[in-house]
Amino acid sequence: MADDDVKITPMGLEHLRQVRDLGRQVYDVTVKPYTSWSLTSIAEHLDTDEGACWVALVDDRVVGFVLGSMTFELRDDWAYLEWIAVAPEQQGKGIARRLVDVCCNALFAAGATRVVTDVEETNHASAALMERSGFTAATTVTLFTRANPEGPDEPAGVAPAAGSRRTLIRSGRLVGDKRS
Repeated sequence: MADDDVKITPMGLEHLRQVRDLGRQVYDVTVKPYTSWSLTSIAEHLDTDEGACWVALVDDRVVGFVLGSMTFELRDDWAYLEWIAVAPEQQGKGIARRLVDVCCNALFAAGATRVVTDVEETNHASAALMERSGFTAATTVTLFTRANPEGPDEPAGVAPAAGSRRTLIRSGRLVGDKRS
């Protein structure tokens, strides 16, 4: 499939179901238990003014998406590229890189001095994508958990089930300000 066959366009309401379905296909939210994937989490991104949510389309089918926002922790000048996915059969064609670029450009145009994203440590393909897109490793945070001794036992090494999203400092990758 030629690069011209994939159209990058702003995400609209008509894309929500396909974005949700693709996200469910590619994300294992149990890896990062502070993360959840739902129609609500997608719609919250769409309900912003910075234009940082984009889809990659082949005909009318969503084959990739990126969701960004001007919200990162307590920093008004930092933005967050939170979700990016490309359908497995479309990976390796440069779609993710195009999505990262258009999202970051929209966030910088909205006033961001930095864009932050996080990548699960064993996701080498995403880490390489972010590095090729100008992101640099900045901070690593280890998520510590403590089981309730009165609760049910979980096998060693298994993360708790994904629940509601919590705000916490994530392992970050930053791009933007050349003073860093």
